[in-house]
Amino acid sequence: MQVAIKRAYEKPSVSDGQRVLVDRLWPRGVKKQQAKIDRWLKDLAPSDTLRTWFHRSANWPLFKKRYFKELCNPKASAELEILYALINEHVKVTLVYASKDTEHNNAVALKELLEGMKKPPSSSGPAKAIAASGRAARRRPSS
Repeated sequence: MQVAIKRAYEKPSVSDGQRVLVDRLWPRGVKKQQAKIDRWLKDLAPSDTLRTWFHRSANWPLFKKRYFKELCNPKASAELEILYALINEHVKVTLVYASKDTEHNNAVALKELLEGMKKPPSSSGPAKAIAASGRAARRRPSS
């Protein structure tokens, strides 16, 4: 498995493998035929509120924490599962983004998450149910 990131304004290459756009909006000025996007996973993009907040604060660690939490919502979680499947099916997947900041954007954060191949914190899956039952058990008074 190989995950790469690339700006939408860079020329697509055969070596990109499966190209996945991870922005909510189509990159301005990029024609669909020229972009050669294989999948567009809009719901993997951060919310407008989070994106705007990050541009004002430039707090990268807190942005990633909030972004990973947003990935737990049902639509984003479903698209994250699609992305995990694409990574398992293809030799290389390139996450395509439009941001001018090449070091601090949602594609960079997603790549970090994917390289660990783990779910974002606070998932809604079985792990959360198990963790919740463990917390409930610890709170019960002993007889």
